[in-house]
Amino acid sequence: MAKTNALLEAMRTKVAGMAIRTTLITGYPGETEEDFQTMLQWVKDQRFERLGVFTYSHEENTHAYLLEDDVPAEVKQERLNAIMEAQSEISAELNEAKIGQRVTCIIDRVEADGTYVGRTEHDSPDVDNEVYITAPEVHLKKGTFVEVEITGATEYDLEAVLV
Repeated sequence: MAKTNALLEAMRTKVAGMAIRTTLITGYPGETEEDFQTMLQWVKDQRFERLGVFTYSHEENTHAYLLEDDVPAEVKQERLNAIMEAQSEISAELNEAKIGQRVTCIIDRVEADGTYVGRTEHDSPDVDNEVYITAPEVHLKKGTFVEVEITGATEYDLEAVLV
């Protein structure tokens, strides 16, 4: 873990404003409560900009299939929920820190109420934060880039106005 932590620190130092994403597995065969607590603390310490978690699934034709699937499904889910709860707090704090900043977004769609939905350079479609843009006086085309000012934030989304 020390090597990974050093790499993450080096990347953040060298690339200002970088968003780091990762995906974790809970309930991997042999995962102990201590292992899980270490992972949870690591998530809290690293404060990833984007993080996904899924529970281990015992699948044929994988290396792990030879291991005993010894973590109960309900424990896997509880661990997933604990990590996502920690991440939602981190994400909310990181998003709130963006209020007042100007960012470039790509427009993905327009909602029925006329709100445009876009995403920043840090966000993948369908899985990451969205930016809800109020721009009632203009027509924005899907796929265009616009500059917005962040005016609000939730755990996983941002609100903005067109600049």
